[in-house]
Amino acid sequence: MFPVSLKAMIRCFLRSYLTGSAFNTRGMQNIGLGYAIDPGLKEIYKDPQKLQKARRRHLKLYNTHQLWNPLLVGLFISLEKQISRGLFPPQSMSKLKSTLVFTLSAIGDSFFSGTLFITWSLMTMILLFLGLHGWAACLGIGFLLSVQIFKVVIFHKGATQGLIFINYLKKWDLINWGGRLKIFNSLLVPVFWLVIWPFNWHLLSFLLISFFGLLLAYLYRSIIWIRESLLICVLVLMFLSPQIFLWMNGKI
Repeated sequence: MFPVSLKAMIRCFLRSYLTGSAFNTRGMQNIGLGYAIDPGLKEIYKDPQKLQKARRRHLKLYNTHQLWNPLLVGLFISLEKQISRGLFPPQSMSKLKSTLVFTLSAIGDSFFSGTLFITWSLMTMILLFLGLHGWAACLGIGFLLSVQIFKVVIFHKGATQGLIFINYLKKWDLINWGGRLKIFNSLLVPVFWLVIWPFNWHLLSFLLISFFGLLLAYLYRSIIWIRESLLICVLVLMFLSPQIFLWMNGKI
C-alpha cells in the first residue's frame, strides 16, 4: 500500500528527477527534495501548520547521489505518513536523514559513478573503435532503461517498505560488488589499449610503450610542473622530429 494516492506518488517520482535542478551552496539539493516530496506532504497533512513543519524538515541540508533520490523521496513520504499517525518521532527525522543520505551518497559515488558508469564507458568505447556502433547503441539504451527501472523499483520499495527496505539494501553488498567491477574495469583497460593500438604489433614494443605510458601517467599525476614539460616535449618531437613517429609506426 502506498502512503498517499497513486497520482501523488507518480508526481513525487517524476519530480525526483529534478532534485538537483535547484542546487545551492547552503542546502545543496534541499530545494529540489522539498519540491519532489511536496505532493505527498499535501495529501498527508491537511492542517497548514503541520504541512509547513513537514516542509521545513526537508529544507535542511540534503545531498546524495542522483540515483538514490527516488528511494529517499519514497522513504521520506513513508516516514511522514508514520509521523502523522504518531508512529515515528518527528525529531528523529533530521538525524536519520543525515546518517542515511550521506551513507547512500558515498555508496552511490563509489559503485555507480566510480565503477558501473566507468564499465559502461569502457565497453562503449571498445565497441565503437571496433566499428560495432549498433552494439554500442544497444548497450547504451540497455543501461539507460536499466537505470530507469532501478529508480522505479527503489522508489516503490522505499514508499511501501520504509526503513525495512534499508536493512534489505545492506544485503546487496554494493561496496564489494563495486570492488569486483573495478577488477573487471582494470581488464577492460588493456583491451581498449589493444583496440586503439596505433603501431605495428610487436609484443616487446607493446610492453615498452605501455610501461612508459604508465610511467608518464604516474609522473603527470604526481608532479604538477611536469605536465607542461611533457607537453613541450611532445610538441618539439612533432615539429622537429616527425620521423620518430613514422619510425614508431613502421613506415620508415
